[in-house]
Amino acid sequence: MQVKQEPTQKAKTIPDKLCFTAGSERSKKGEKESAQVGLVVPTPKRLIYPKTPNQANYLKAIDDYDIVICIGPAGTGKTYLAVAKAVSALTSGKVARIILTRPAVEAGESLGFLPGNLKEKVDPYLRPLYDALYDMVPVEKLRRLYDEEVVEVAPLAYMRGRTLSDAFVILDEAQNTTSIQMKMFLTRLGWNSKAIVTGDITQIDLSGNQLSGLVEARSRLKHIDGIKFIYFDEQDVVRPPLVSKIVRAYGTKEASNEG
Repeated sequence: MQVKQEPTQKAKTIPDKLCFTAGSERSKKGEKESAQVGLVVPTPKRLIYPKTPNQANYLKAIDDYDIVICIGPAGTGKTYLAVAKAVSALTSGKVARIILTRPAVEAGESLGFLPGNLKEKVDPYLRPLYDALYDMVPVEKLRRLYDEEVVEVAPLAYMRGRTLSDAFVILDEAQNTTSIQMKMFLTRLGWNSKAIVTGDITQIDLSGNQLSGLVEARSRLKHIDGIKFIYFDEQDVVRPPLVSKIVRAYGTKEASNEG
């Protein structure tokens, strides 16, 4: 994924190296190709470009479908690109608000055993979503959007009973949803809204023999018009090569388990 600094912005290092080095030949080629097919994603702080063909397909799918479900390993830009499209849609007036959510399930930990009030407990789980937003929107503007509830970052449980209209909604870490939670999320969608679901089915943290809502959605929803599935693999990893090798190793294990 390519990131190009606006002329008035000071150069900044992007987390996880989700960009080419500015000015490189490969960078310039990627920018030109992306611009030609209309895949540049403008945000207040920077322009975002896809770095791989799958990332380009992902961005196009987000434009063309109301629900996009993106499955792939860590480091492929699933969440980052979705947040970029959400920010772009908000700033261009296509939607009135952004809602980012993820289930509060990580590595077998229970929120009940963590210290602090509810916000203090859930914020660490939501931190990657905050980080992506801060990378694209100036701090003061983002704080104002939070205060006005134009941008909301919340645990998945907070979505129950709501109808999300005129919104760009992202469900991250969806592999950790149950079947009931996934159905609940997808049926929140209202008029003029878009939902992006991202997850990695090789990193499921659900306890016991619970079926992942993302795994079930992959089989139940694949033939429904209006829903698009995008799959990333190790070739889409935009972190150091060693990470791609690790992803490939675990992907092989996952395939053998399913067989």
